[in-house]
Amino acid sequence: MLFLYFLVFLLFLVVILLPRKSNEILSSKLALPSTKSRTKEKVSIEHLPEELLSNILSRLPSKELQKCKFVCKSWFHLIKDPHFVTKYYVVYNNHIVTNHDLFVIGRPFPSSKKTFISLLSCNSNDNITNKNKEHVPSKVLNPPCEYNSDHEYWTEIMGPCNGIYFLEGKPNLMMNPSLGQFKALPESHFATPFGGNSLMDYTGFGFDPKTNDYKVVVIKDLWIREKGEEHLGWWRTELYSLNSNSWRRLDAVLPLPIEIWSSSRVYTLVNNCCHWLGYVEDEFGKRKDVVLAFDMVNETFRKIHVPRVRDCWEESSATLVPRDESARIGMVVHSVKRYDVWVMKDYWSQESWVKVYSVGPVQVISTLAGICGRDQFLWKNNNEELVMYEAESGKVKCLQVFGKNDSLRAARYMESILSLHRGNEFSGQCVSIDWVHDR
Repeated sequence: MLFLYFLVFLLFLVVILLPRKSNEILSSKLALPSTKSRTKEKVSIEHLPEELLSNILSRLPSKELQKCKFVCKSWFHLIKDPHFVTKYYVVYNNHIVTNHDLFVIGRPFPSSKKTFISLLSCNSNDNITNKNKEHVPSKVLNPPCEYNSDHEYWTEIMGPCNGIYFLEGKPNLMMNPSLGQFKALPESHFATPFGGNSLMDYTGFGFDPKTNDYKVVVIKDLWIREKGEEHLGWWRTELYSLNSNSWRRLDAVLPLPIEIWSSSRVYTLVNNCCHWLGYVEDEFGKRKDVVLAFDMVNETFRKIHVPRVRDCWEESSATLVPRDESARIGMVVHSVKRYDVWVMKDYWSQESWVKVYSVGPVQVISTLAGICGRDQFLWKNNNEELVMYEAESGKVKCLQVFGKNDSLRAARYMESILSLHRGNEFSGQCVSIDWVHDR
């Protein structure tokens, strides 16, 4: 409510004081009669300059901004306008918010698949160690009751993509935590061929600016079962569109040969392309790292070769990460108590990989769980607790969030007013956590 009072105060200044001041200036310069002898001019709140109004509204938190939609028709149409939605995302997250929260999922109980979704307040200026823990404020986001049980769970976070997150699991979800919106994706109706078996799904999520659509791509690793044995089969790709709320088969051909490790732990969307870390084998059976990219606009695949970034595959692991405000792809290669950060400086040149820096020894790292900011890495330590490590300062912050069975995933939380609804905006307004029903 304080933000609403602040907004009303600003508008009072604009509506009441600005015309008066303008009249005084004009009177002095043009030798006009005193404004007291003239009829006072009144400025309606609906006729404020759109640029001024846009600058004021873009500084409000998303939930308070939603209430402003019902002040008048002009405000409603302004806040719904796609250009304002984009401006709000950039202005509020990059210029208003000083300390970003974290969007976290995890399963705190080893015997249960139930996944907790939460927003974690995180002030990176605090230096908190294991011996001096302070309370870290958090907010649990409860999904609708029918999806809040041991039978529903999520394993990966992908996002933010303009403030929208994709949660891979059962069921697959799109979510805008700023508005408290959940949307379960429909099941794909494409059946596995007779005699086939899908061993693994590799998922990507992103935005197509050409069609203003949010898409989920799934690569299925299909195998053929013959006489009780499984033999290598083929790849199949399916794509979900939020605009159509449906799945379709893709004819895009993967750049074979390639094997994919898994869906990425850290969301890496660069140049409207999502990415997976994979490998190829040479004629001697030796593995080499590669990156598989999928273009959300053209719906095509591309294989990016990677130089030798690790000496021993058994003693180190690698994770793709975004770099330079998601303008480039990078890679974190981590082993016991140290890690190296690589970046591909020119996205369209696979020869431009360089090692940016190395960090170590670091006592807290075990498994990379996410990234927040340029050089703020989120690790899971040996106690299965989420830890933030700042590479430049060496600060360590224990975030007091635990996840059993390697279930912790974290991403930077970004405010957004982009609705998952397709259709009439008045169909339902979220107060806390709301369900977005299919059309």
